[in-house]
Amino acid sequence: MRPSASMGSSSRSGGRRPPDDPHVGKYKLLKTIGKGNFAKVKLAKHTITGQEVAIKIIDKTALNPSSLQKLFREVKIMKQLDHPNIVKLYQVMENEQTLYLVLEYASGGEVFDYLVAHGRMKEKEARVKFRQIVSAVQYLHSKNIIHRDLKAENLLLDADMNIKIADFGFSNQFTLGNKLDTFCGSPPYAAPELFQGKKYDGPEVDVWSLGVILYTLVSGSLPFDGQNLKELRERVLRGKYRIPFYMSTDCENLLKKFLVLNPARRGTLETIMKDRWMNIGYEDEGELKPYVEPPKDQIDEARIEKLIQLGFNKGSILDALEKEKFEDIHATYLLLGERKCEMDAGDLALAQQAVTHSTHNVSSGVGAHVAGTNTASVTASTQSVRD
Repeated sequence: MRPSASMGSSSRSGGRRPPDDPHVGKYKLLKTIGKGNFAKVKLAKHTITGQEVAIKIIDKTALNPSSLQKLFREVKIMKQLDHPNIVKLYQVMENEQTLYLVLEYASGGEVFDYLVAHGRMKEKEARVKFRQIVSAVQYLHSKNIIHRDLKAENLLLDADMNIKIADFGFSNQFTLGNKLDTFCGSPPYAAPELFQGKKYDGPEVDVWSLGVILYTLVSGSLPFDGQNLKELRERVLRGKYRIPFYMSTDCENLLKKFLVLNPARRGTLETIMKDRWMNIGYEDEGELKPYVEPPKDQIDEARIEKLIQLGFNKGSILDALEKEKFEDIHATYLLLGERKCEMDAGDLALAQQAVTHSTHNVSSGVGAHVAGTNTASVTASTQSVRD
């Protein structure tokens, strides 16, 4: 992304930030960790909690109306999600030119890169990862959301090697009976009906992609490939793939529930959760169950108290959490929940300074455009955003 925003920031004393101290809102920008045509991703540090985050910076001026609509749909969907294996959205900020999405940082990188570096996973390791993936996608489907771009490049790993599903740019709401017709995602992971231009309900195309992912985790290669798109299409439509000699019979049988040419005969994720291969080694826990997210009104009093110590008003805190504003207070509450250790006196003093730092020029929460949330003023010093 190449944002054209030209924004300054000043402290309460009127002094400008030094050029080597680039900030957006309450985040210090550290380095670029990803780039696309109209967006880049920066590693950043939240100045209040010290937590590392990834900030996706999108140049709105470079997007056509259709792409803007897709972007705002992505944000609206991400605001609904709360699953341990889905990248969390912490905060949304914008100005006229640029949209900033503050996201959970997965320091382990892409599963794709892990497979390139380490080769295929043993089935025991693949099972740990795949249970997390299936849990997250079943959760999406239970909320009538489809991802439509499930692939190894969009599966991230955190510092503890847990899966984090990312990139909801092609995601959409679905209603059974209301067919969709957009070809989305990466061709090697695309279901046969997409290649045929057929309409689809939604979940079944994600299920096919999960089959491709399982095969890739266990074998280190794709089940369907080709020298070009025509050859790939022919192989997908045949539905034939090679079973490696080292693949267990249980794993092979599970693949047959995913990679089914007829979408109506593909397994549902609820039934796949009960599959034998999915639950080997988890007998004491019982079979994999659908994830139940915490109640929306369940708040952490310790974090509320910490926010008050930092100088936030209790009424504003409760209002931000109740309305899920995705602004400074809401983000700080969420990021406090990610800290692995308590703040000491020194941390608290620095955090209080960060809270009181004067802020302006970028709206937080994304008011008119995304989900009608209120806006609050936050810092933007975007020198490095142009890198």
